[in-house]
Amino acid sequence: MDTKLNSQILGDKAAISLSIICVIHCLLLPLLVLILPSMATLWFNDETFHQWLLLAVFMSSSFALSKGYRQHKQFSIILWGSFGLSFLFLASLLGHDKVGELGEQSLTLIGAFIIAIGHIKNYRTCKQHQCEC
Repeated sequence: MDTKLNSQILGDKAAISLSIICVIHCLLLPLLVLILPSMATLWFNDETFHQWLLLAVFMSSSFALSKGYRQHKQFSIILWGSFGLSFLFLASLLGHDKVGELGEQSLTLIGAFIIAIGHIKNYRTCKQHQCEC
């Protein structure tokens, strides 16, 4: 398999994994905070962690989706990724202060799922067209 194709596939897989980490983080952290009150002070509950995770998702998504698009020209896949990222950025910008904890988590989960769908579509389309990404 071509190393260029490998980099695009790895980018898609990294972005899907980061989206899954984001979902797990959003779903499990509140439960763990309730169960273990000391967890509220840990580094991954800090806003800085969320900003770094958002940056990692943005960079890996931009890389993988743009590489795939250059080959297969499926603009709808770029829209999936952009739409999902918009939800994540909106959640980050508004935060729990403006939309509440449930609102922030909902926006984040929706965004993560949409991004994952975009990357799955990108991955499948690239494999189908045997992209040289």
